Amino acid sequence: MTSPNNASLPTSSQALAVAVDAAHRGGTIARDQRAASSVSISLKAARNLVTTADLASEKAIIETILSHFPEHKILAEESSQNTQPSDFSVGPVWIIDPIDGTTNYAHGHNQVGVSIAYAVDGIVQAGAVLAPFQDELFTATRGGGAFRNGTPIKCTDTSLLSDALIATGFPYERSNIDNICGRLLRLLRTCRDVRRLGAASLDICWVACGRLDVFYEETLMPWDGAAGCLVAREAGATVGHFPYDSDSQKKTVGFAPELFMDNLIVATPKVFDVVKDELSK
Repeated sequence: MTSPNNASLPTSSQALAVAVDAAHRGGTIARDQRAASSVSISLKAARNLVTTADLASEKAIIETILSHFPEHKILAEESSQNTQPSDFSVGPVWIIDPIDGTTNYAHGHNQVGVSIAYAVDGIVQAGAVLAPFQDELFTATRGGGAFRNGTPIKCTDTSLLSDALIATGFPYERSNIDNICGRLLRLLRTCRDVRRLGAASLDICWVACGRLDVFYEETLMPWDGAAGCLVAREAGATVGHFPYDSDSQKKTVGFAPELFMDNLIVATPKVFDVVKDELSK
């Protein structure tokens, strides 16, 4: 099967197999470079780190994918800064975060993800999120369910905000800090507790497998959530967005809906609406 631009279209299972292979290659680089203490760190912007492992992992992932599908488009964190959202709305696209949680990685924390999604015409068909330091692989295909290390997973059926364990993250650019803290305060008054774990792709997958009930964050990018959101949807979670309260939150306007990550909420269905209401006040 081919797309209108003559790019071959794998089945979702075929795409997932390539994504898993590529994720393992990227994860191996991340582990090996840190074990060898050979990681060099630099700043892309204030608080926003990039390491030599990010770059090497991304290179290996892209090479793996293009060896199978040389005509497919690539949307990757470290090499897509000058691309336009409209470039990725048509045809087959791979969305890659070679090391999600770079700050964790650079500081020796193990909450690190390698996230790879495959989309056609803006609709995500397959996704893999590897936690290379925890030996966990989260996978999903569209309509095929969600899995952790090959075992099916489902989100919780938590129905009360007071019983919900919530995770969030904070943007590198802090001009909206007062609103960020206000939202957090409103949830803290009622929820069971809040975690800040530092890798959005894994946070989303943790909602999918029941370790969390809710994840929300502003100013994410497609590579942070494309794969994880498919895993979460296939595990029964609800994916949506809370309203803007600052222009600084508008990062993915123009992307296809399943690549749009502004003000993301991923939650077990019974608490999604109440969390959205609290974040919208």
